[in-house]
Amino acid sequence: MAKAVHREPSAASFGSSSGRARRGAVDAQRRDDYVMYDTRTRGDLARCVSGACLAGAWNEPALVDRVHRALGRRCPWTRPLVREILAAYHHPPADRPRELARFIDLTLAGWPAPEDEPQPPLPRRWYTPAPEMGRRRWPVPEIGSLAALAQYLEVSDGELAWLADVRGLERTVEQERLRNYWYGTIARPGGTPRVIERPKHRLKGVQRRILHEVLDLIPAHGAAHGYTAGRSVRTHASVHAGRFVVIRLDLRNFFGSITGSRVYGIFRTAGYPESVSHTLTGIVTNVVPSSFWHSLPRPTDSRQLSAHHALGRQLATPHLPQGSPTSPALANLATFNLDRRLAGLADSLEITYTRYADDLTFSGPASLVRRAQLLRRAVRDIARDEGFTVNESKSTLVTRAGRQRVCGVVVNQHPNISRAEYDRLRAILHNSIVHGPASQNRAATPDFRAHLLGWISWIASLNPQRADKLRREFARISWENES
Repeated sequence: MAKAVHREPSAASFGSSSGRARRGAVDAQRRDDYVMYDTRTRGDLARCVSGACLAGAWNEPALVDRVHRALGRRCPWTRPLVREILAAYHHPPADRPRELARFIDLTLAGWPAPEDEPQPPLPRRWYTPAPEMGRRRWPVPEIGSLAALAQYLEVSDGELAWLADVRGLERTVEQERLRNYWYGTIARPGGTPRVIERPKHRLKGVQRRILHEVLDLIPAHGAAHGYTAGRSVRTHASVHAGRFVVIRLDLRNFFGSITGSRVYGIFRTAGYPESVSHTLTGIVTNVVPSSFWHSLPRPTDSRQLSAHHALGRQLATPHLPQGSPTSPALANLATFNLDRRLAGLADSLEITYTRYADDLTFSGPASLVRRAQLLRRAVRDIARDEGFTVNESKSTLVTRAGRQRVCGVVVNQHPNISRAEYDRLRAILHNSIVHGPASQNRAATPDFRAHLLGWISWIASLNPQRADKLRREFARISWENES
């Protein structure tokens, strides 16, 4: 393919400000001469050619023929472009037409403009090939198109677009009834408030279906113990029982740190085509309304302003909403690489690592005390590489000389409930016997009886002997006057 001929600027044009300006204009013209068409024209051609390539047989003659039909004429670069496509994609990327279009765009941008082509070709025919599933690594449902997704979720096309917020209204709409989420905050002493984003009934139902029928089929890393079938706080804590030293670190703004692009990557890895992955990402991520965020009081402590602004930036972009049923499972999948790297770091130091949500726990022998600073720096660097920030103020190191706690479980010798928590529950049960359970339900828990039984069951998983004593106390409570 012949290169364009360029006229060099004269020597007199260099040295003065006007000469530098003319030189810049000449350099820009030189770049334009070498580049295949302008950006907009090239983008339109790339999308048109991508659709034509995916609309039939995947071989050179068929691709060349369809591209010529789509452009309405033969172009000197068509066959070389088709050969580049076939060299890069041995099979048609039917699940990623946008990626193919981007590849075509970049390929054309690297070629010089043809000398003998007075006008660039214009798309004459747009092919609309049906998208397909990519390689499924796990037995997730096959959903190859947006129409199939709407049918699978039992919603109309319009409702699907509404739930996925394709118009981006959640951020700007003022009327609460037009939003897909309820918003609230939980104060945190000495820190930024925890923003709760609870999906409304219809969206929550769709998210739960995605959770149970898609996300539950994708395994998390073995180090993840939170929100994972067969694992719990107890399994997370028991791994670190009886160790000389336990080190705990915390990830700041865990859910808000997981961006929509990372969630999109999870659905793409599962095999869903680009359009379906984009829509699923819209359904399970959220952007907090600016009016709600600006209604929150700014921290008075200047040291908290930076964290406040950082949280605001995170919530202003698509992220995992804290309060959605899909967020914990997606958080586990989004941190797979973080878990893999931290587990590898732990293996290299001959120590143990597990994670429960945003709680990172390491444990090991006495030698870990000397290497604690090295470990913290390495974890901080790895977390930053993976898009997370370690909350240094919540980092703790406790040897067996102190009370070692992992997610509230004492692990000095074996997983156990703390004496203070046991005494507290025992006092509540005793006072319920003497004064009635209503007198102890200070938080107005809807089903206080079930609440106490759940608390006892939790203690039973750690210390059955103590739980037996509590059950005997619970049996003495009179519930006759309780509604």
